[in-house]
Amino acid sequence: MDILDYAFMQRALLAAVLVGITAPAVGIYLVQRRQALMGDGIGHVAMTGVGLGFLLSTSPVWMATAVSVLGAVLMELIRWYGRTRGDIALAMLFYGGMAGGVMLINLAPGGSNANLTSYLFGSLSTVSESDVTAICLLAAFVVLVTLGLRRQLFAVSQDEEFARVTGLPVRALNLLTAVTAAVTVTVAMRVVGLLLVSALMVVPVAAAQQLSRSFAATFAIAMALGVSVAIGGTVTSYYQDVPPGATIVLLTIGAFIVLTALAAPLNRRRARAAARAAAGDVAGDAA
Repeated sequence: MDILDYAFMQRALLAAVLVGITAPAVGIYLVQRRQALMGDGIGHVAMTGVGLGFLLSTSPVWMATAVSVLGAVLMELIRWYGRTRGDIALAMLFYGGMAGGVMLINLAPGGSNANLTSYLFGSLSTVSESDVTAICLLAAFVVLVTLGLRRQLFAVSQDEEFARVTGLPVRALNLLTAVTAAVTVTVAMRVVGLLLVSALMVVPVAAAQQLSRSFAATFAIAMALGVSVAIGGTVTSYYQDVPPGATIVLLTIGAFIVLTALAAPLNRRRARAAARAAAGDVAGDAA
């Protein structure tokens, strides 16, 4: 395959695989917590980090990671304490992050809004070796957290009160989930883009839920789907010269539609089986 003859495509494909793994791995907890748009909000905040990276002539990926983590912590604090005006505070944080990124990158030497495009929507040719190193390290952190603490994170995502009663450190786990989501956003921004990363965190999970009701199976299917669409979108982007982020997201939505259509007969059979089982229980009780 001639696609592997180019170093920039080797880097882009490696980054795509890591994004396909990490985004659904975090997204499954966000979906369970009904925080599907959290990644989108963190993406807005990360723009300030990208702009600050250009202004200080340092790595935009690492700077975006630091700012995103700080933004995620603030989001959790607002969720805990800002019950009356929390939505307004979050809106100011999101839009302030976006505005800050645009302002900082224009203040940077030789900077312009054009420099933001590859971070907003993804770009194959701009994934550098330093970006790949950062993405690998950050992806390893995400995988360790989402797999190593899957039971604890799932318990907190399902029922915070029950998790608290069982002795789990609910606030610490919520904070860790938010920080892991922030790290995932920066992992994905070079391939998918800050404005589209939330789709790759949520849609594969929603598609996997059409086929499975168990957490483990949903987790595995979502990650497999995430890797498939990330690689497929990257390869399509190379051969068709189309934006990688948009291509990956459209493939993900297409996969969701296909799996939903395929799962419809399965869901009907499950419903009929459940109805028959319920009817059998009622007859047994009557007897």
